[in-house]
Amino acid sequence: MTFTTLTFLLFLALFFPLYWALRNRTAQNLLIVAGSYFFYGWWDWRFCGLMLVSSLLDYFAGLALNHPTAPRQRRAILFTAMAGNISLLGFFKYFNFFAESLQAAAAGLGWKLDLPVLHVVLPVGISFYTFQTMSYTIDVYRGKLRATGRIVEYLAYVSFFPQLVAGPIERATHLLPQFFQARVFRYDLAVDGCRQMLWGFFKKLVIADNLAPLVEMAFSDPAGHRGIELAAGTVCFALQIYCDFSAYSDIACGVARLLGFDLMRNFACPYFSQSMAEFWRRWHISLTTWFKDYVYIPLGGGRGGRWRHARNVLLTFLLSGLWHGASWNFVLWGLLNGLLVLPQTFSSTHRGGRVDESPGGAGWLPKPAVVLRMLLTFALVCVGWVFFRAATLADAGLILRKVLLDHDGLVDVYHATAFVRQGPLAGQSYGLVAVLLLVEWLGRSHAHALAGLARWPWPLRWLAYLALTSAILWWGNSSSSPFIYFQF
Repeated sequence: MTFTTLTFLLFLALFFPLYWALRNRTAQNLLIVAGSYFFYGWWDWRFCGLMLVSSLLDYFAGLALNHPTAPRQRRAILFTAMAGNISLLGFFKYFNFFAESLQAAAAGLGWKLDLPVLHVVLPVGISFYTFQTMSYTIDVYRGKLRATGRIVEYLAYVSFFPQLVAGPIERATHLLPQFFQARVFRYDLAVDGCRQMLWGFFKKLVIADNLAPLVEMAFSDPAGHRGIELAAGTVCFALQIYCDFSAYSDIACGVARLLGFDLMRNFACPYFSQSMAEFWRRWHISLTTWFKDYVYIPLGGGRGGRWRHARNVLLTFLLSGLWHGASWNFVLWGLLNGLLVLPQTFSSTHRGGRVDESPGGAGWLPKPAVVLRMLLTFALVCVGWVFFRAATLADAGLILRKVLLDHDGLVDVYHATAFVRQGPLAGQSYGLVAVLLLVEWLGRSHAHALAGLARWPWPLRWLAYLALTSAILWWGNSSSSPFIYFQF
């Protein structure tokens, strides 16, 4: 079931009143579990069994870690749980990748390996809920929380349908306690949740899905397009993937708020970043912090000298790239981002900063130097997106080569404009993207772009709601495609 379908809207319309009609917290949690498994099973009911196995593995591992045992036994319990999780993820997502890579490496040495290739469907969202259950067991092992024996609440935490398929990847220390608390309906939070959902629907249906045909046109046939057209296609993909993925997070957070839950912020205006390090503090925050806490810091973080620090950064980004997909494109994308982040992590003037700070400063307009740093960072991010989106490494190399070398002066402006006008929005693309950037810039100091509307006079507030709803109905792509991150 996808957020942008009438099926989901009907599901939510039935779930919401029934949920709040139940006054008992346990009954609400049971409904969440049932509704979440129904929501997930809408794709394929067999996926539900896999998610349940993954959940129970960490549930019982957590209970075992509750009992006082010797350090060696605790490590064995943790290792067993981690091995089980990684084995499930590796079987469904990475088996063919490693088998094919091993065969290619053997062929390069003159050996012949005949390894089987599995024809299995990648379960939707397996990377997300696997990381969520793994973090639960690791946090119990570290003593950050005590494992719960309440299986209903635990299953609700793992399967919570708003964020189940594409995040945010919630920590048990933040989300699990909310299932033990009494929840009271708050009108102001519900309205704010609807505002965030509205902005999510606008980004997905109006921007992301209408840019998708242009992106597909450019990346499916890089040899048949000019360099400026491939550059335009790459910028379109940068906007598409942001609007697509952040829209899912916006809708997820909004639905959760309707039900009385608070989910972590997953995007904080990343394209207004002034460095690659800042970008990765603002992009897919739940995954970035997951790798920081469970990979980078255990490896040693910034301790042990520059070479070890560099190794830890690069390994973390390599694994992050591999998490995104079973392809050398993603591995190289992760490595490239690690290399781009390294100079800032070594700089003595580098400042960590917080994602709740306004990017670009607090003023209405950014300073020229700030704009230049933003544009340079965006350009570097786009170089990485080429590897992320291209079908093969050869295609990625061809695209970058043509973007850098294939130019034709002022004629390029005509070709770039003509290329964009081939999309469903034609010339209106520029205006709608401008609206996107303006709203995100004005709302960059808030938890989400439309949060500031709460302080507007009601006529202006409702005029903004009407304008966005009209844009969705008028320009929304009727053939909405699945969210990009469903494949991860």
